[in-house]
Amino acid sequence: MATREPARTPGLIRFFERLVRHALGDLRLPADGVADYLATLLARFARSDQLYAIHDAAGRPVDSVTGLRIEAERAWAFDDPEFDPFRERRVRQHIGDYTLFMTGVFREHVEQRASTGFYVREGQKAYQAVADFERSALRPEARLFEGLAQGFERYAGALTYMKRVYLRPADSPPLLQSVLRLLAEW
Repeated sequence: MATREPARTPGLIRFFERLVRHALGDLRLPADGVADYLATLLARFARSDQLYAIHDAAGRPVDSVTGLRIEAERAWAFDDPEFDPFRERRVRQHIGDYTLFMTGVFREHVEQRASTGFYVREGQKAYQAVADFERSALRPEARLFEGLAQGFERYAGALTYMKRVYLRPADSPPLLQSVLRLLAEW
């Protein structure tokens, strides 16, 4: 089942890019390529339906990391009628993105579920699989995903820092205040 591509939101991407760059700079983390990627990820997941953009064979949204892993394995199983290495790569990237987003932006929620270590490991493995796929296709994006795999915990921490320092409702335009309050409560 194909994933739906979200509408491009350049204003939201620019908004998040500025915040991500500030957070990465404050924490002295490299921003090359990563800031753009994280800003796009945040803008995409601002639409909650994109958290569950991967669907199973029956067309149902997959809503767990374990379910996503099953979908990735199915897409990679050569004898499965759903065999599709490109889908497997998309699902692995989504696993990395989802776990990074949840661990970074909703860290408290992930910690309450006692699944932080699981999310970190799965995110690292997923991004490494994407890096390997990109490297085998001789694509330069391999470096980005390799960096996300190796720096997963640092980038998740940067997103947590960004949320706590730069996404405070009181300091934001009125239009964003209600959304940021919801984020803070999650």
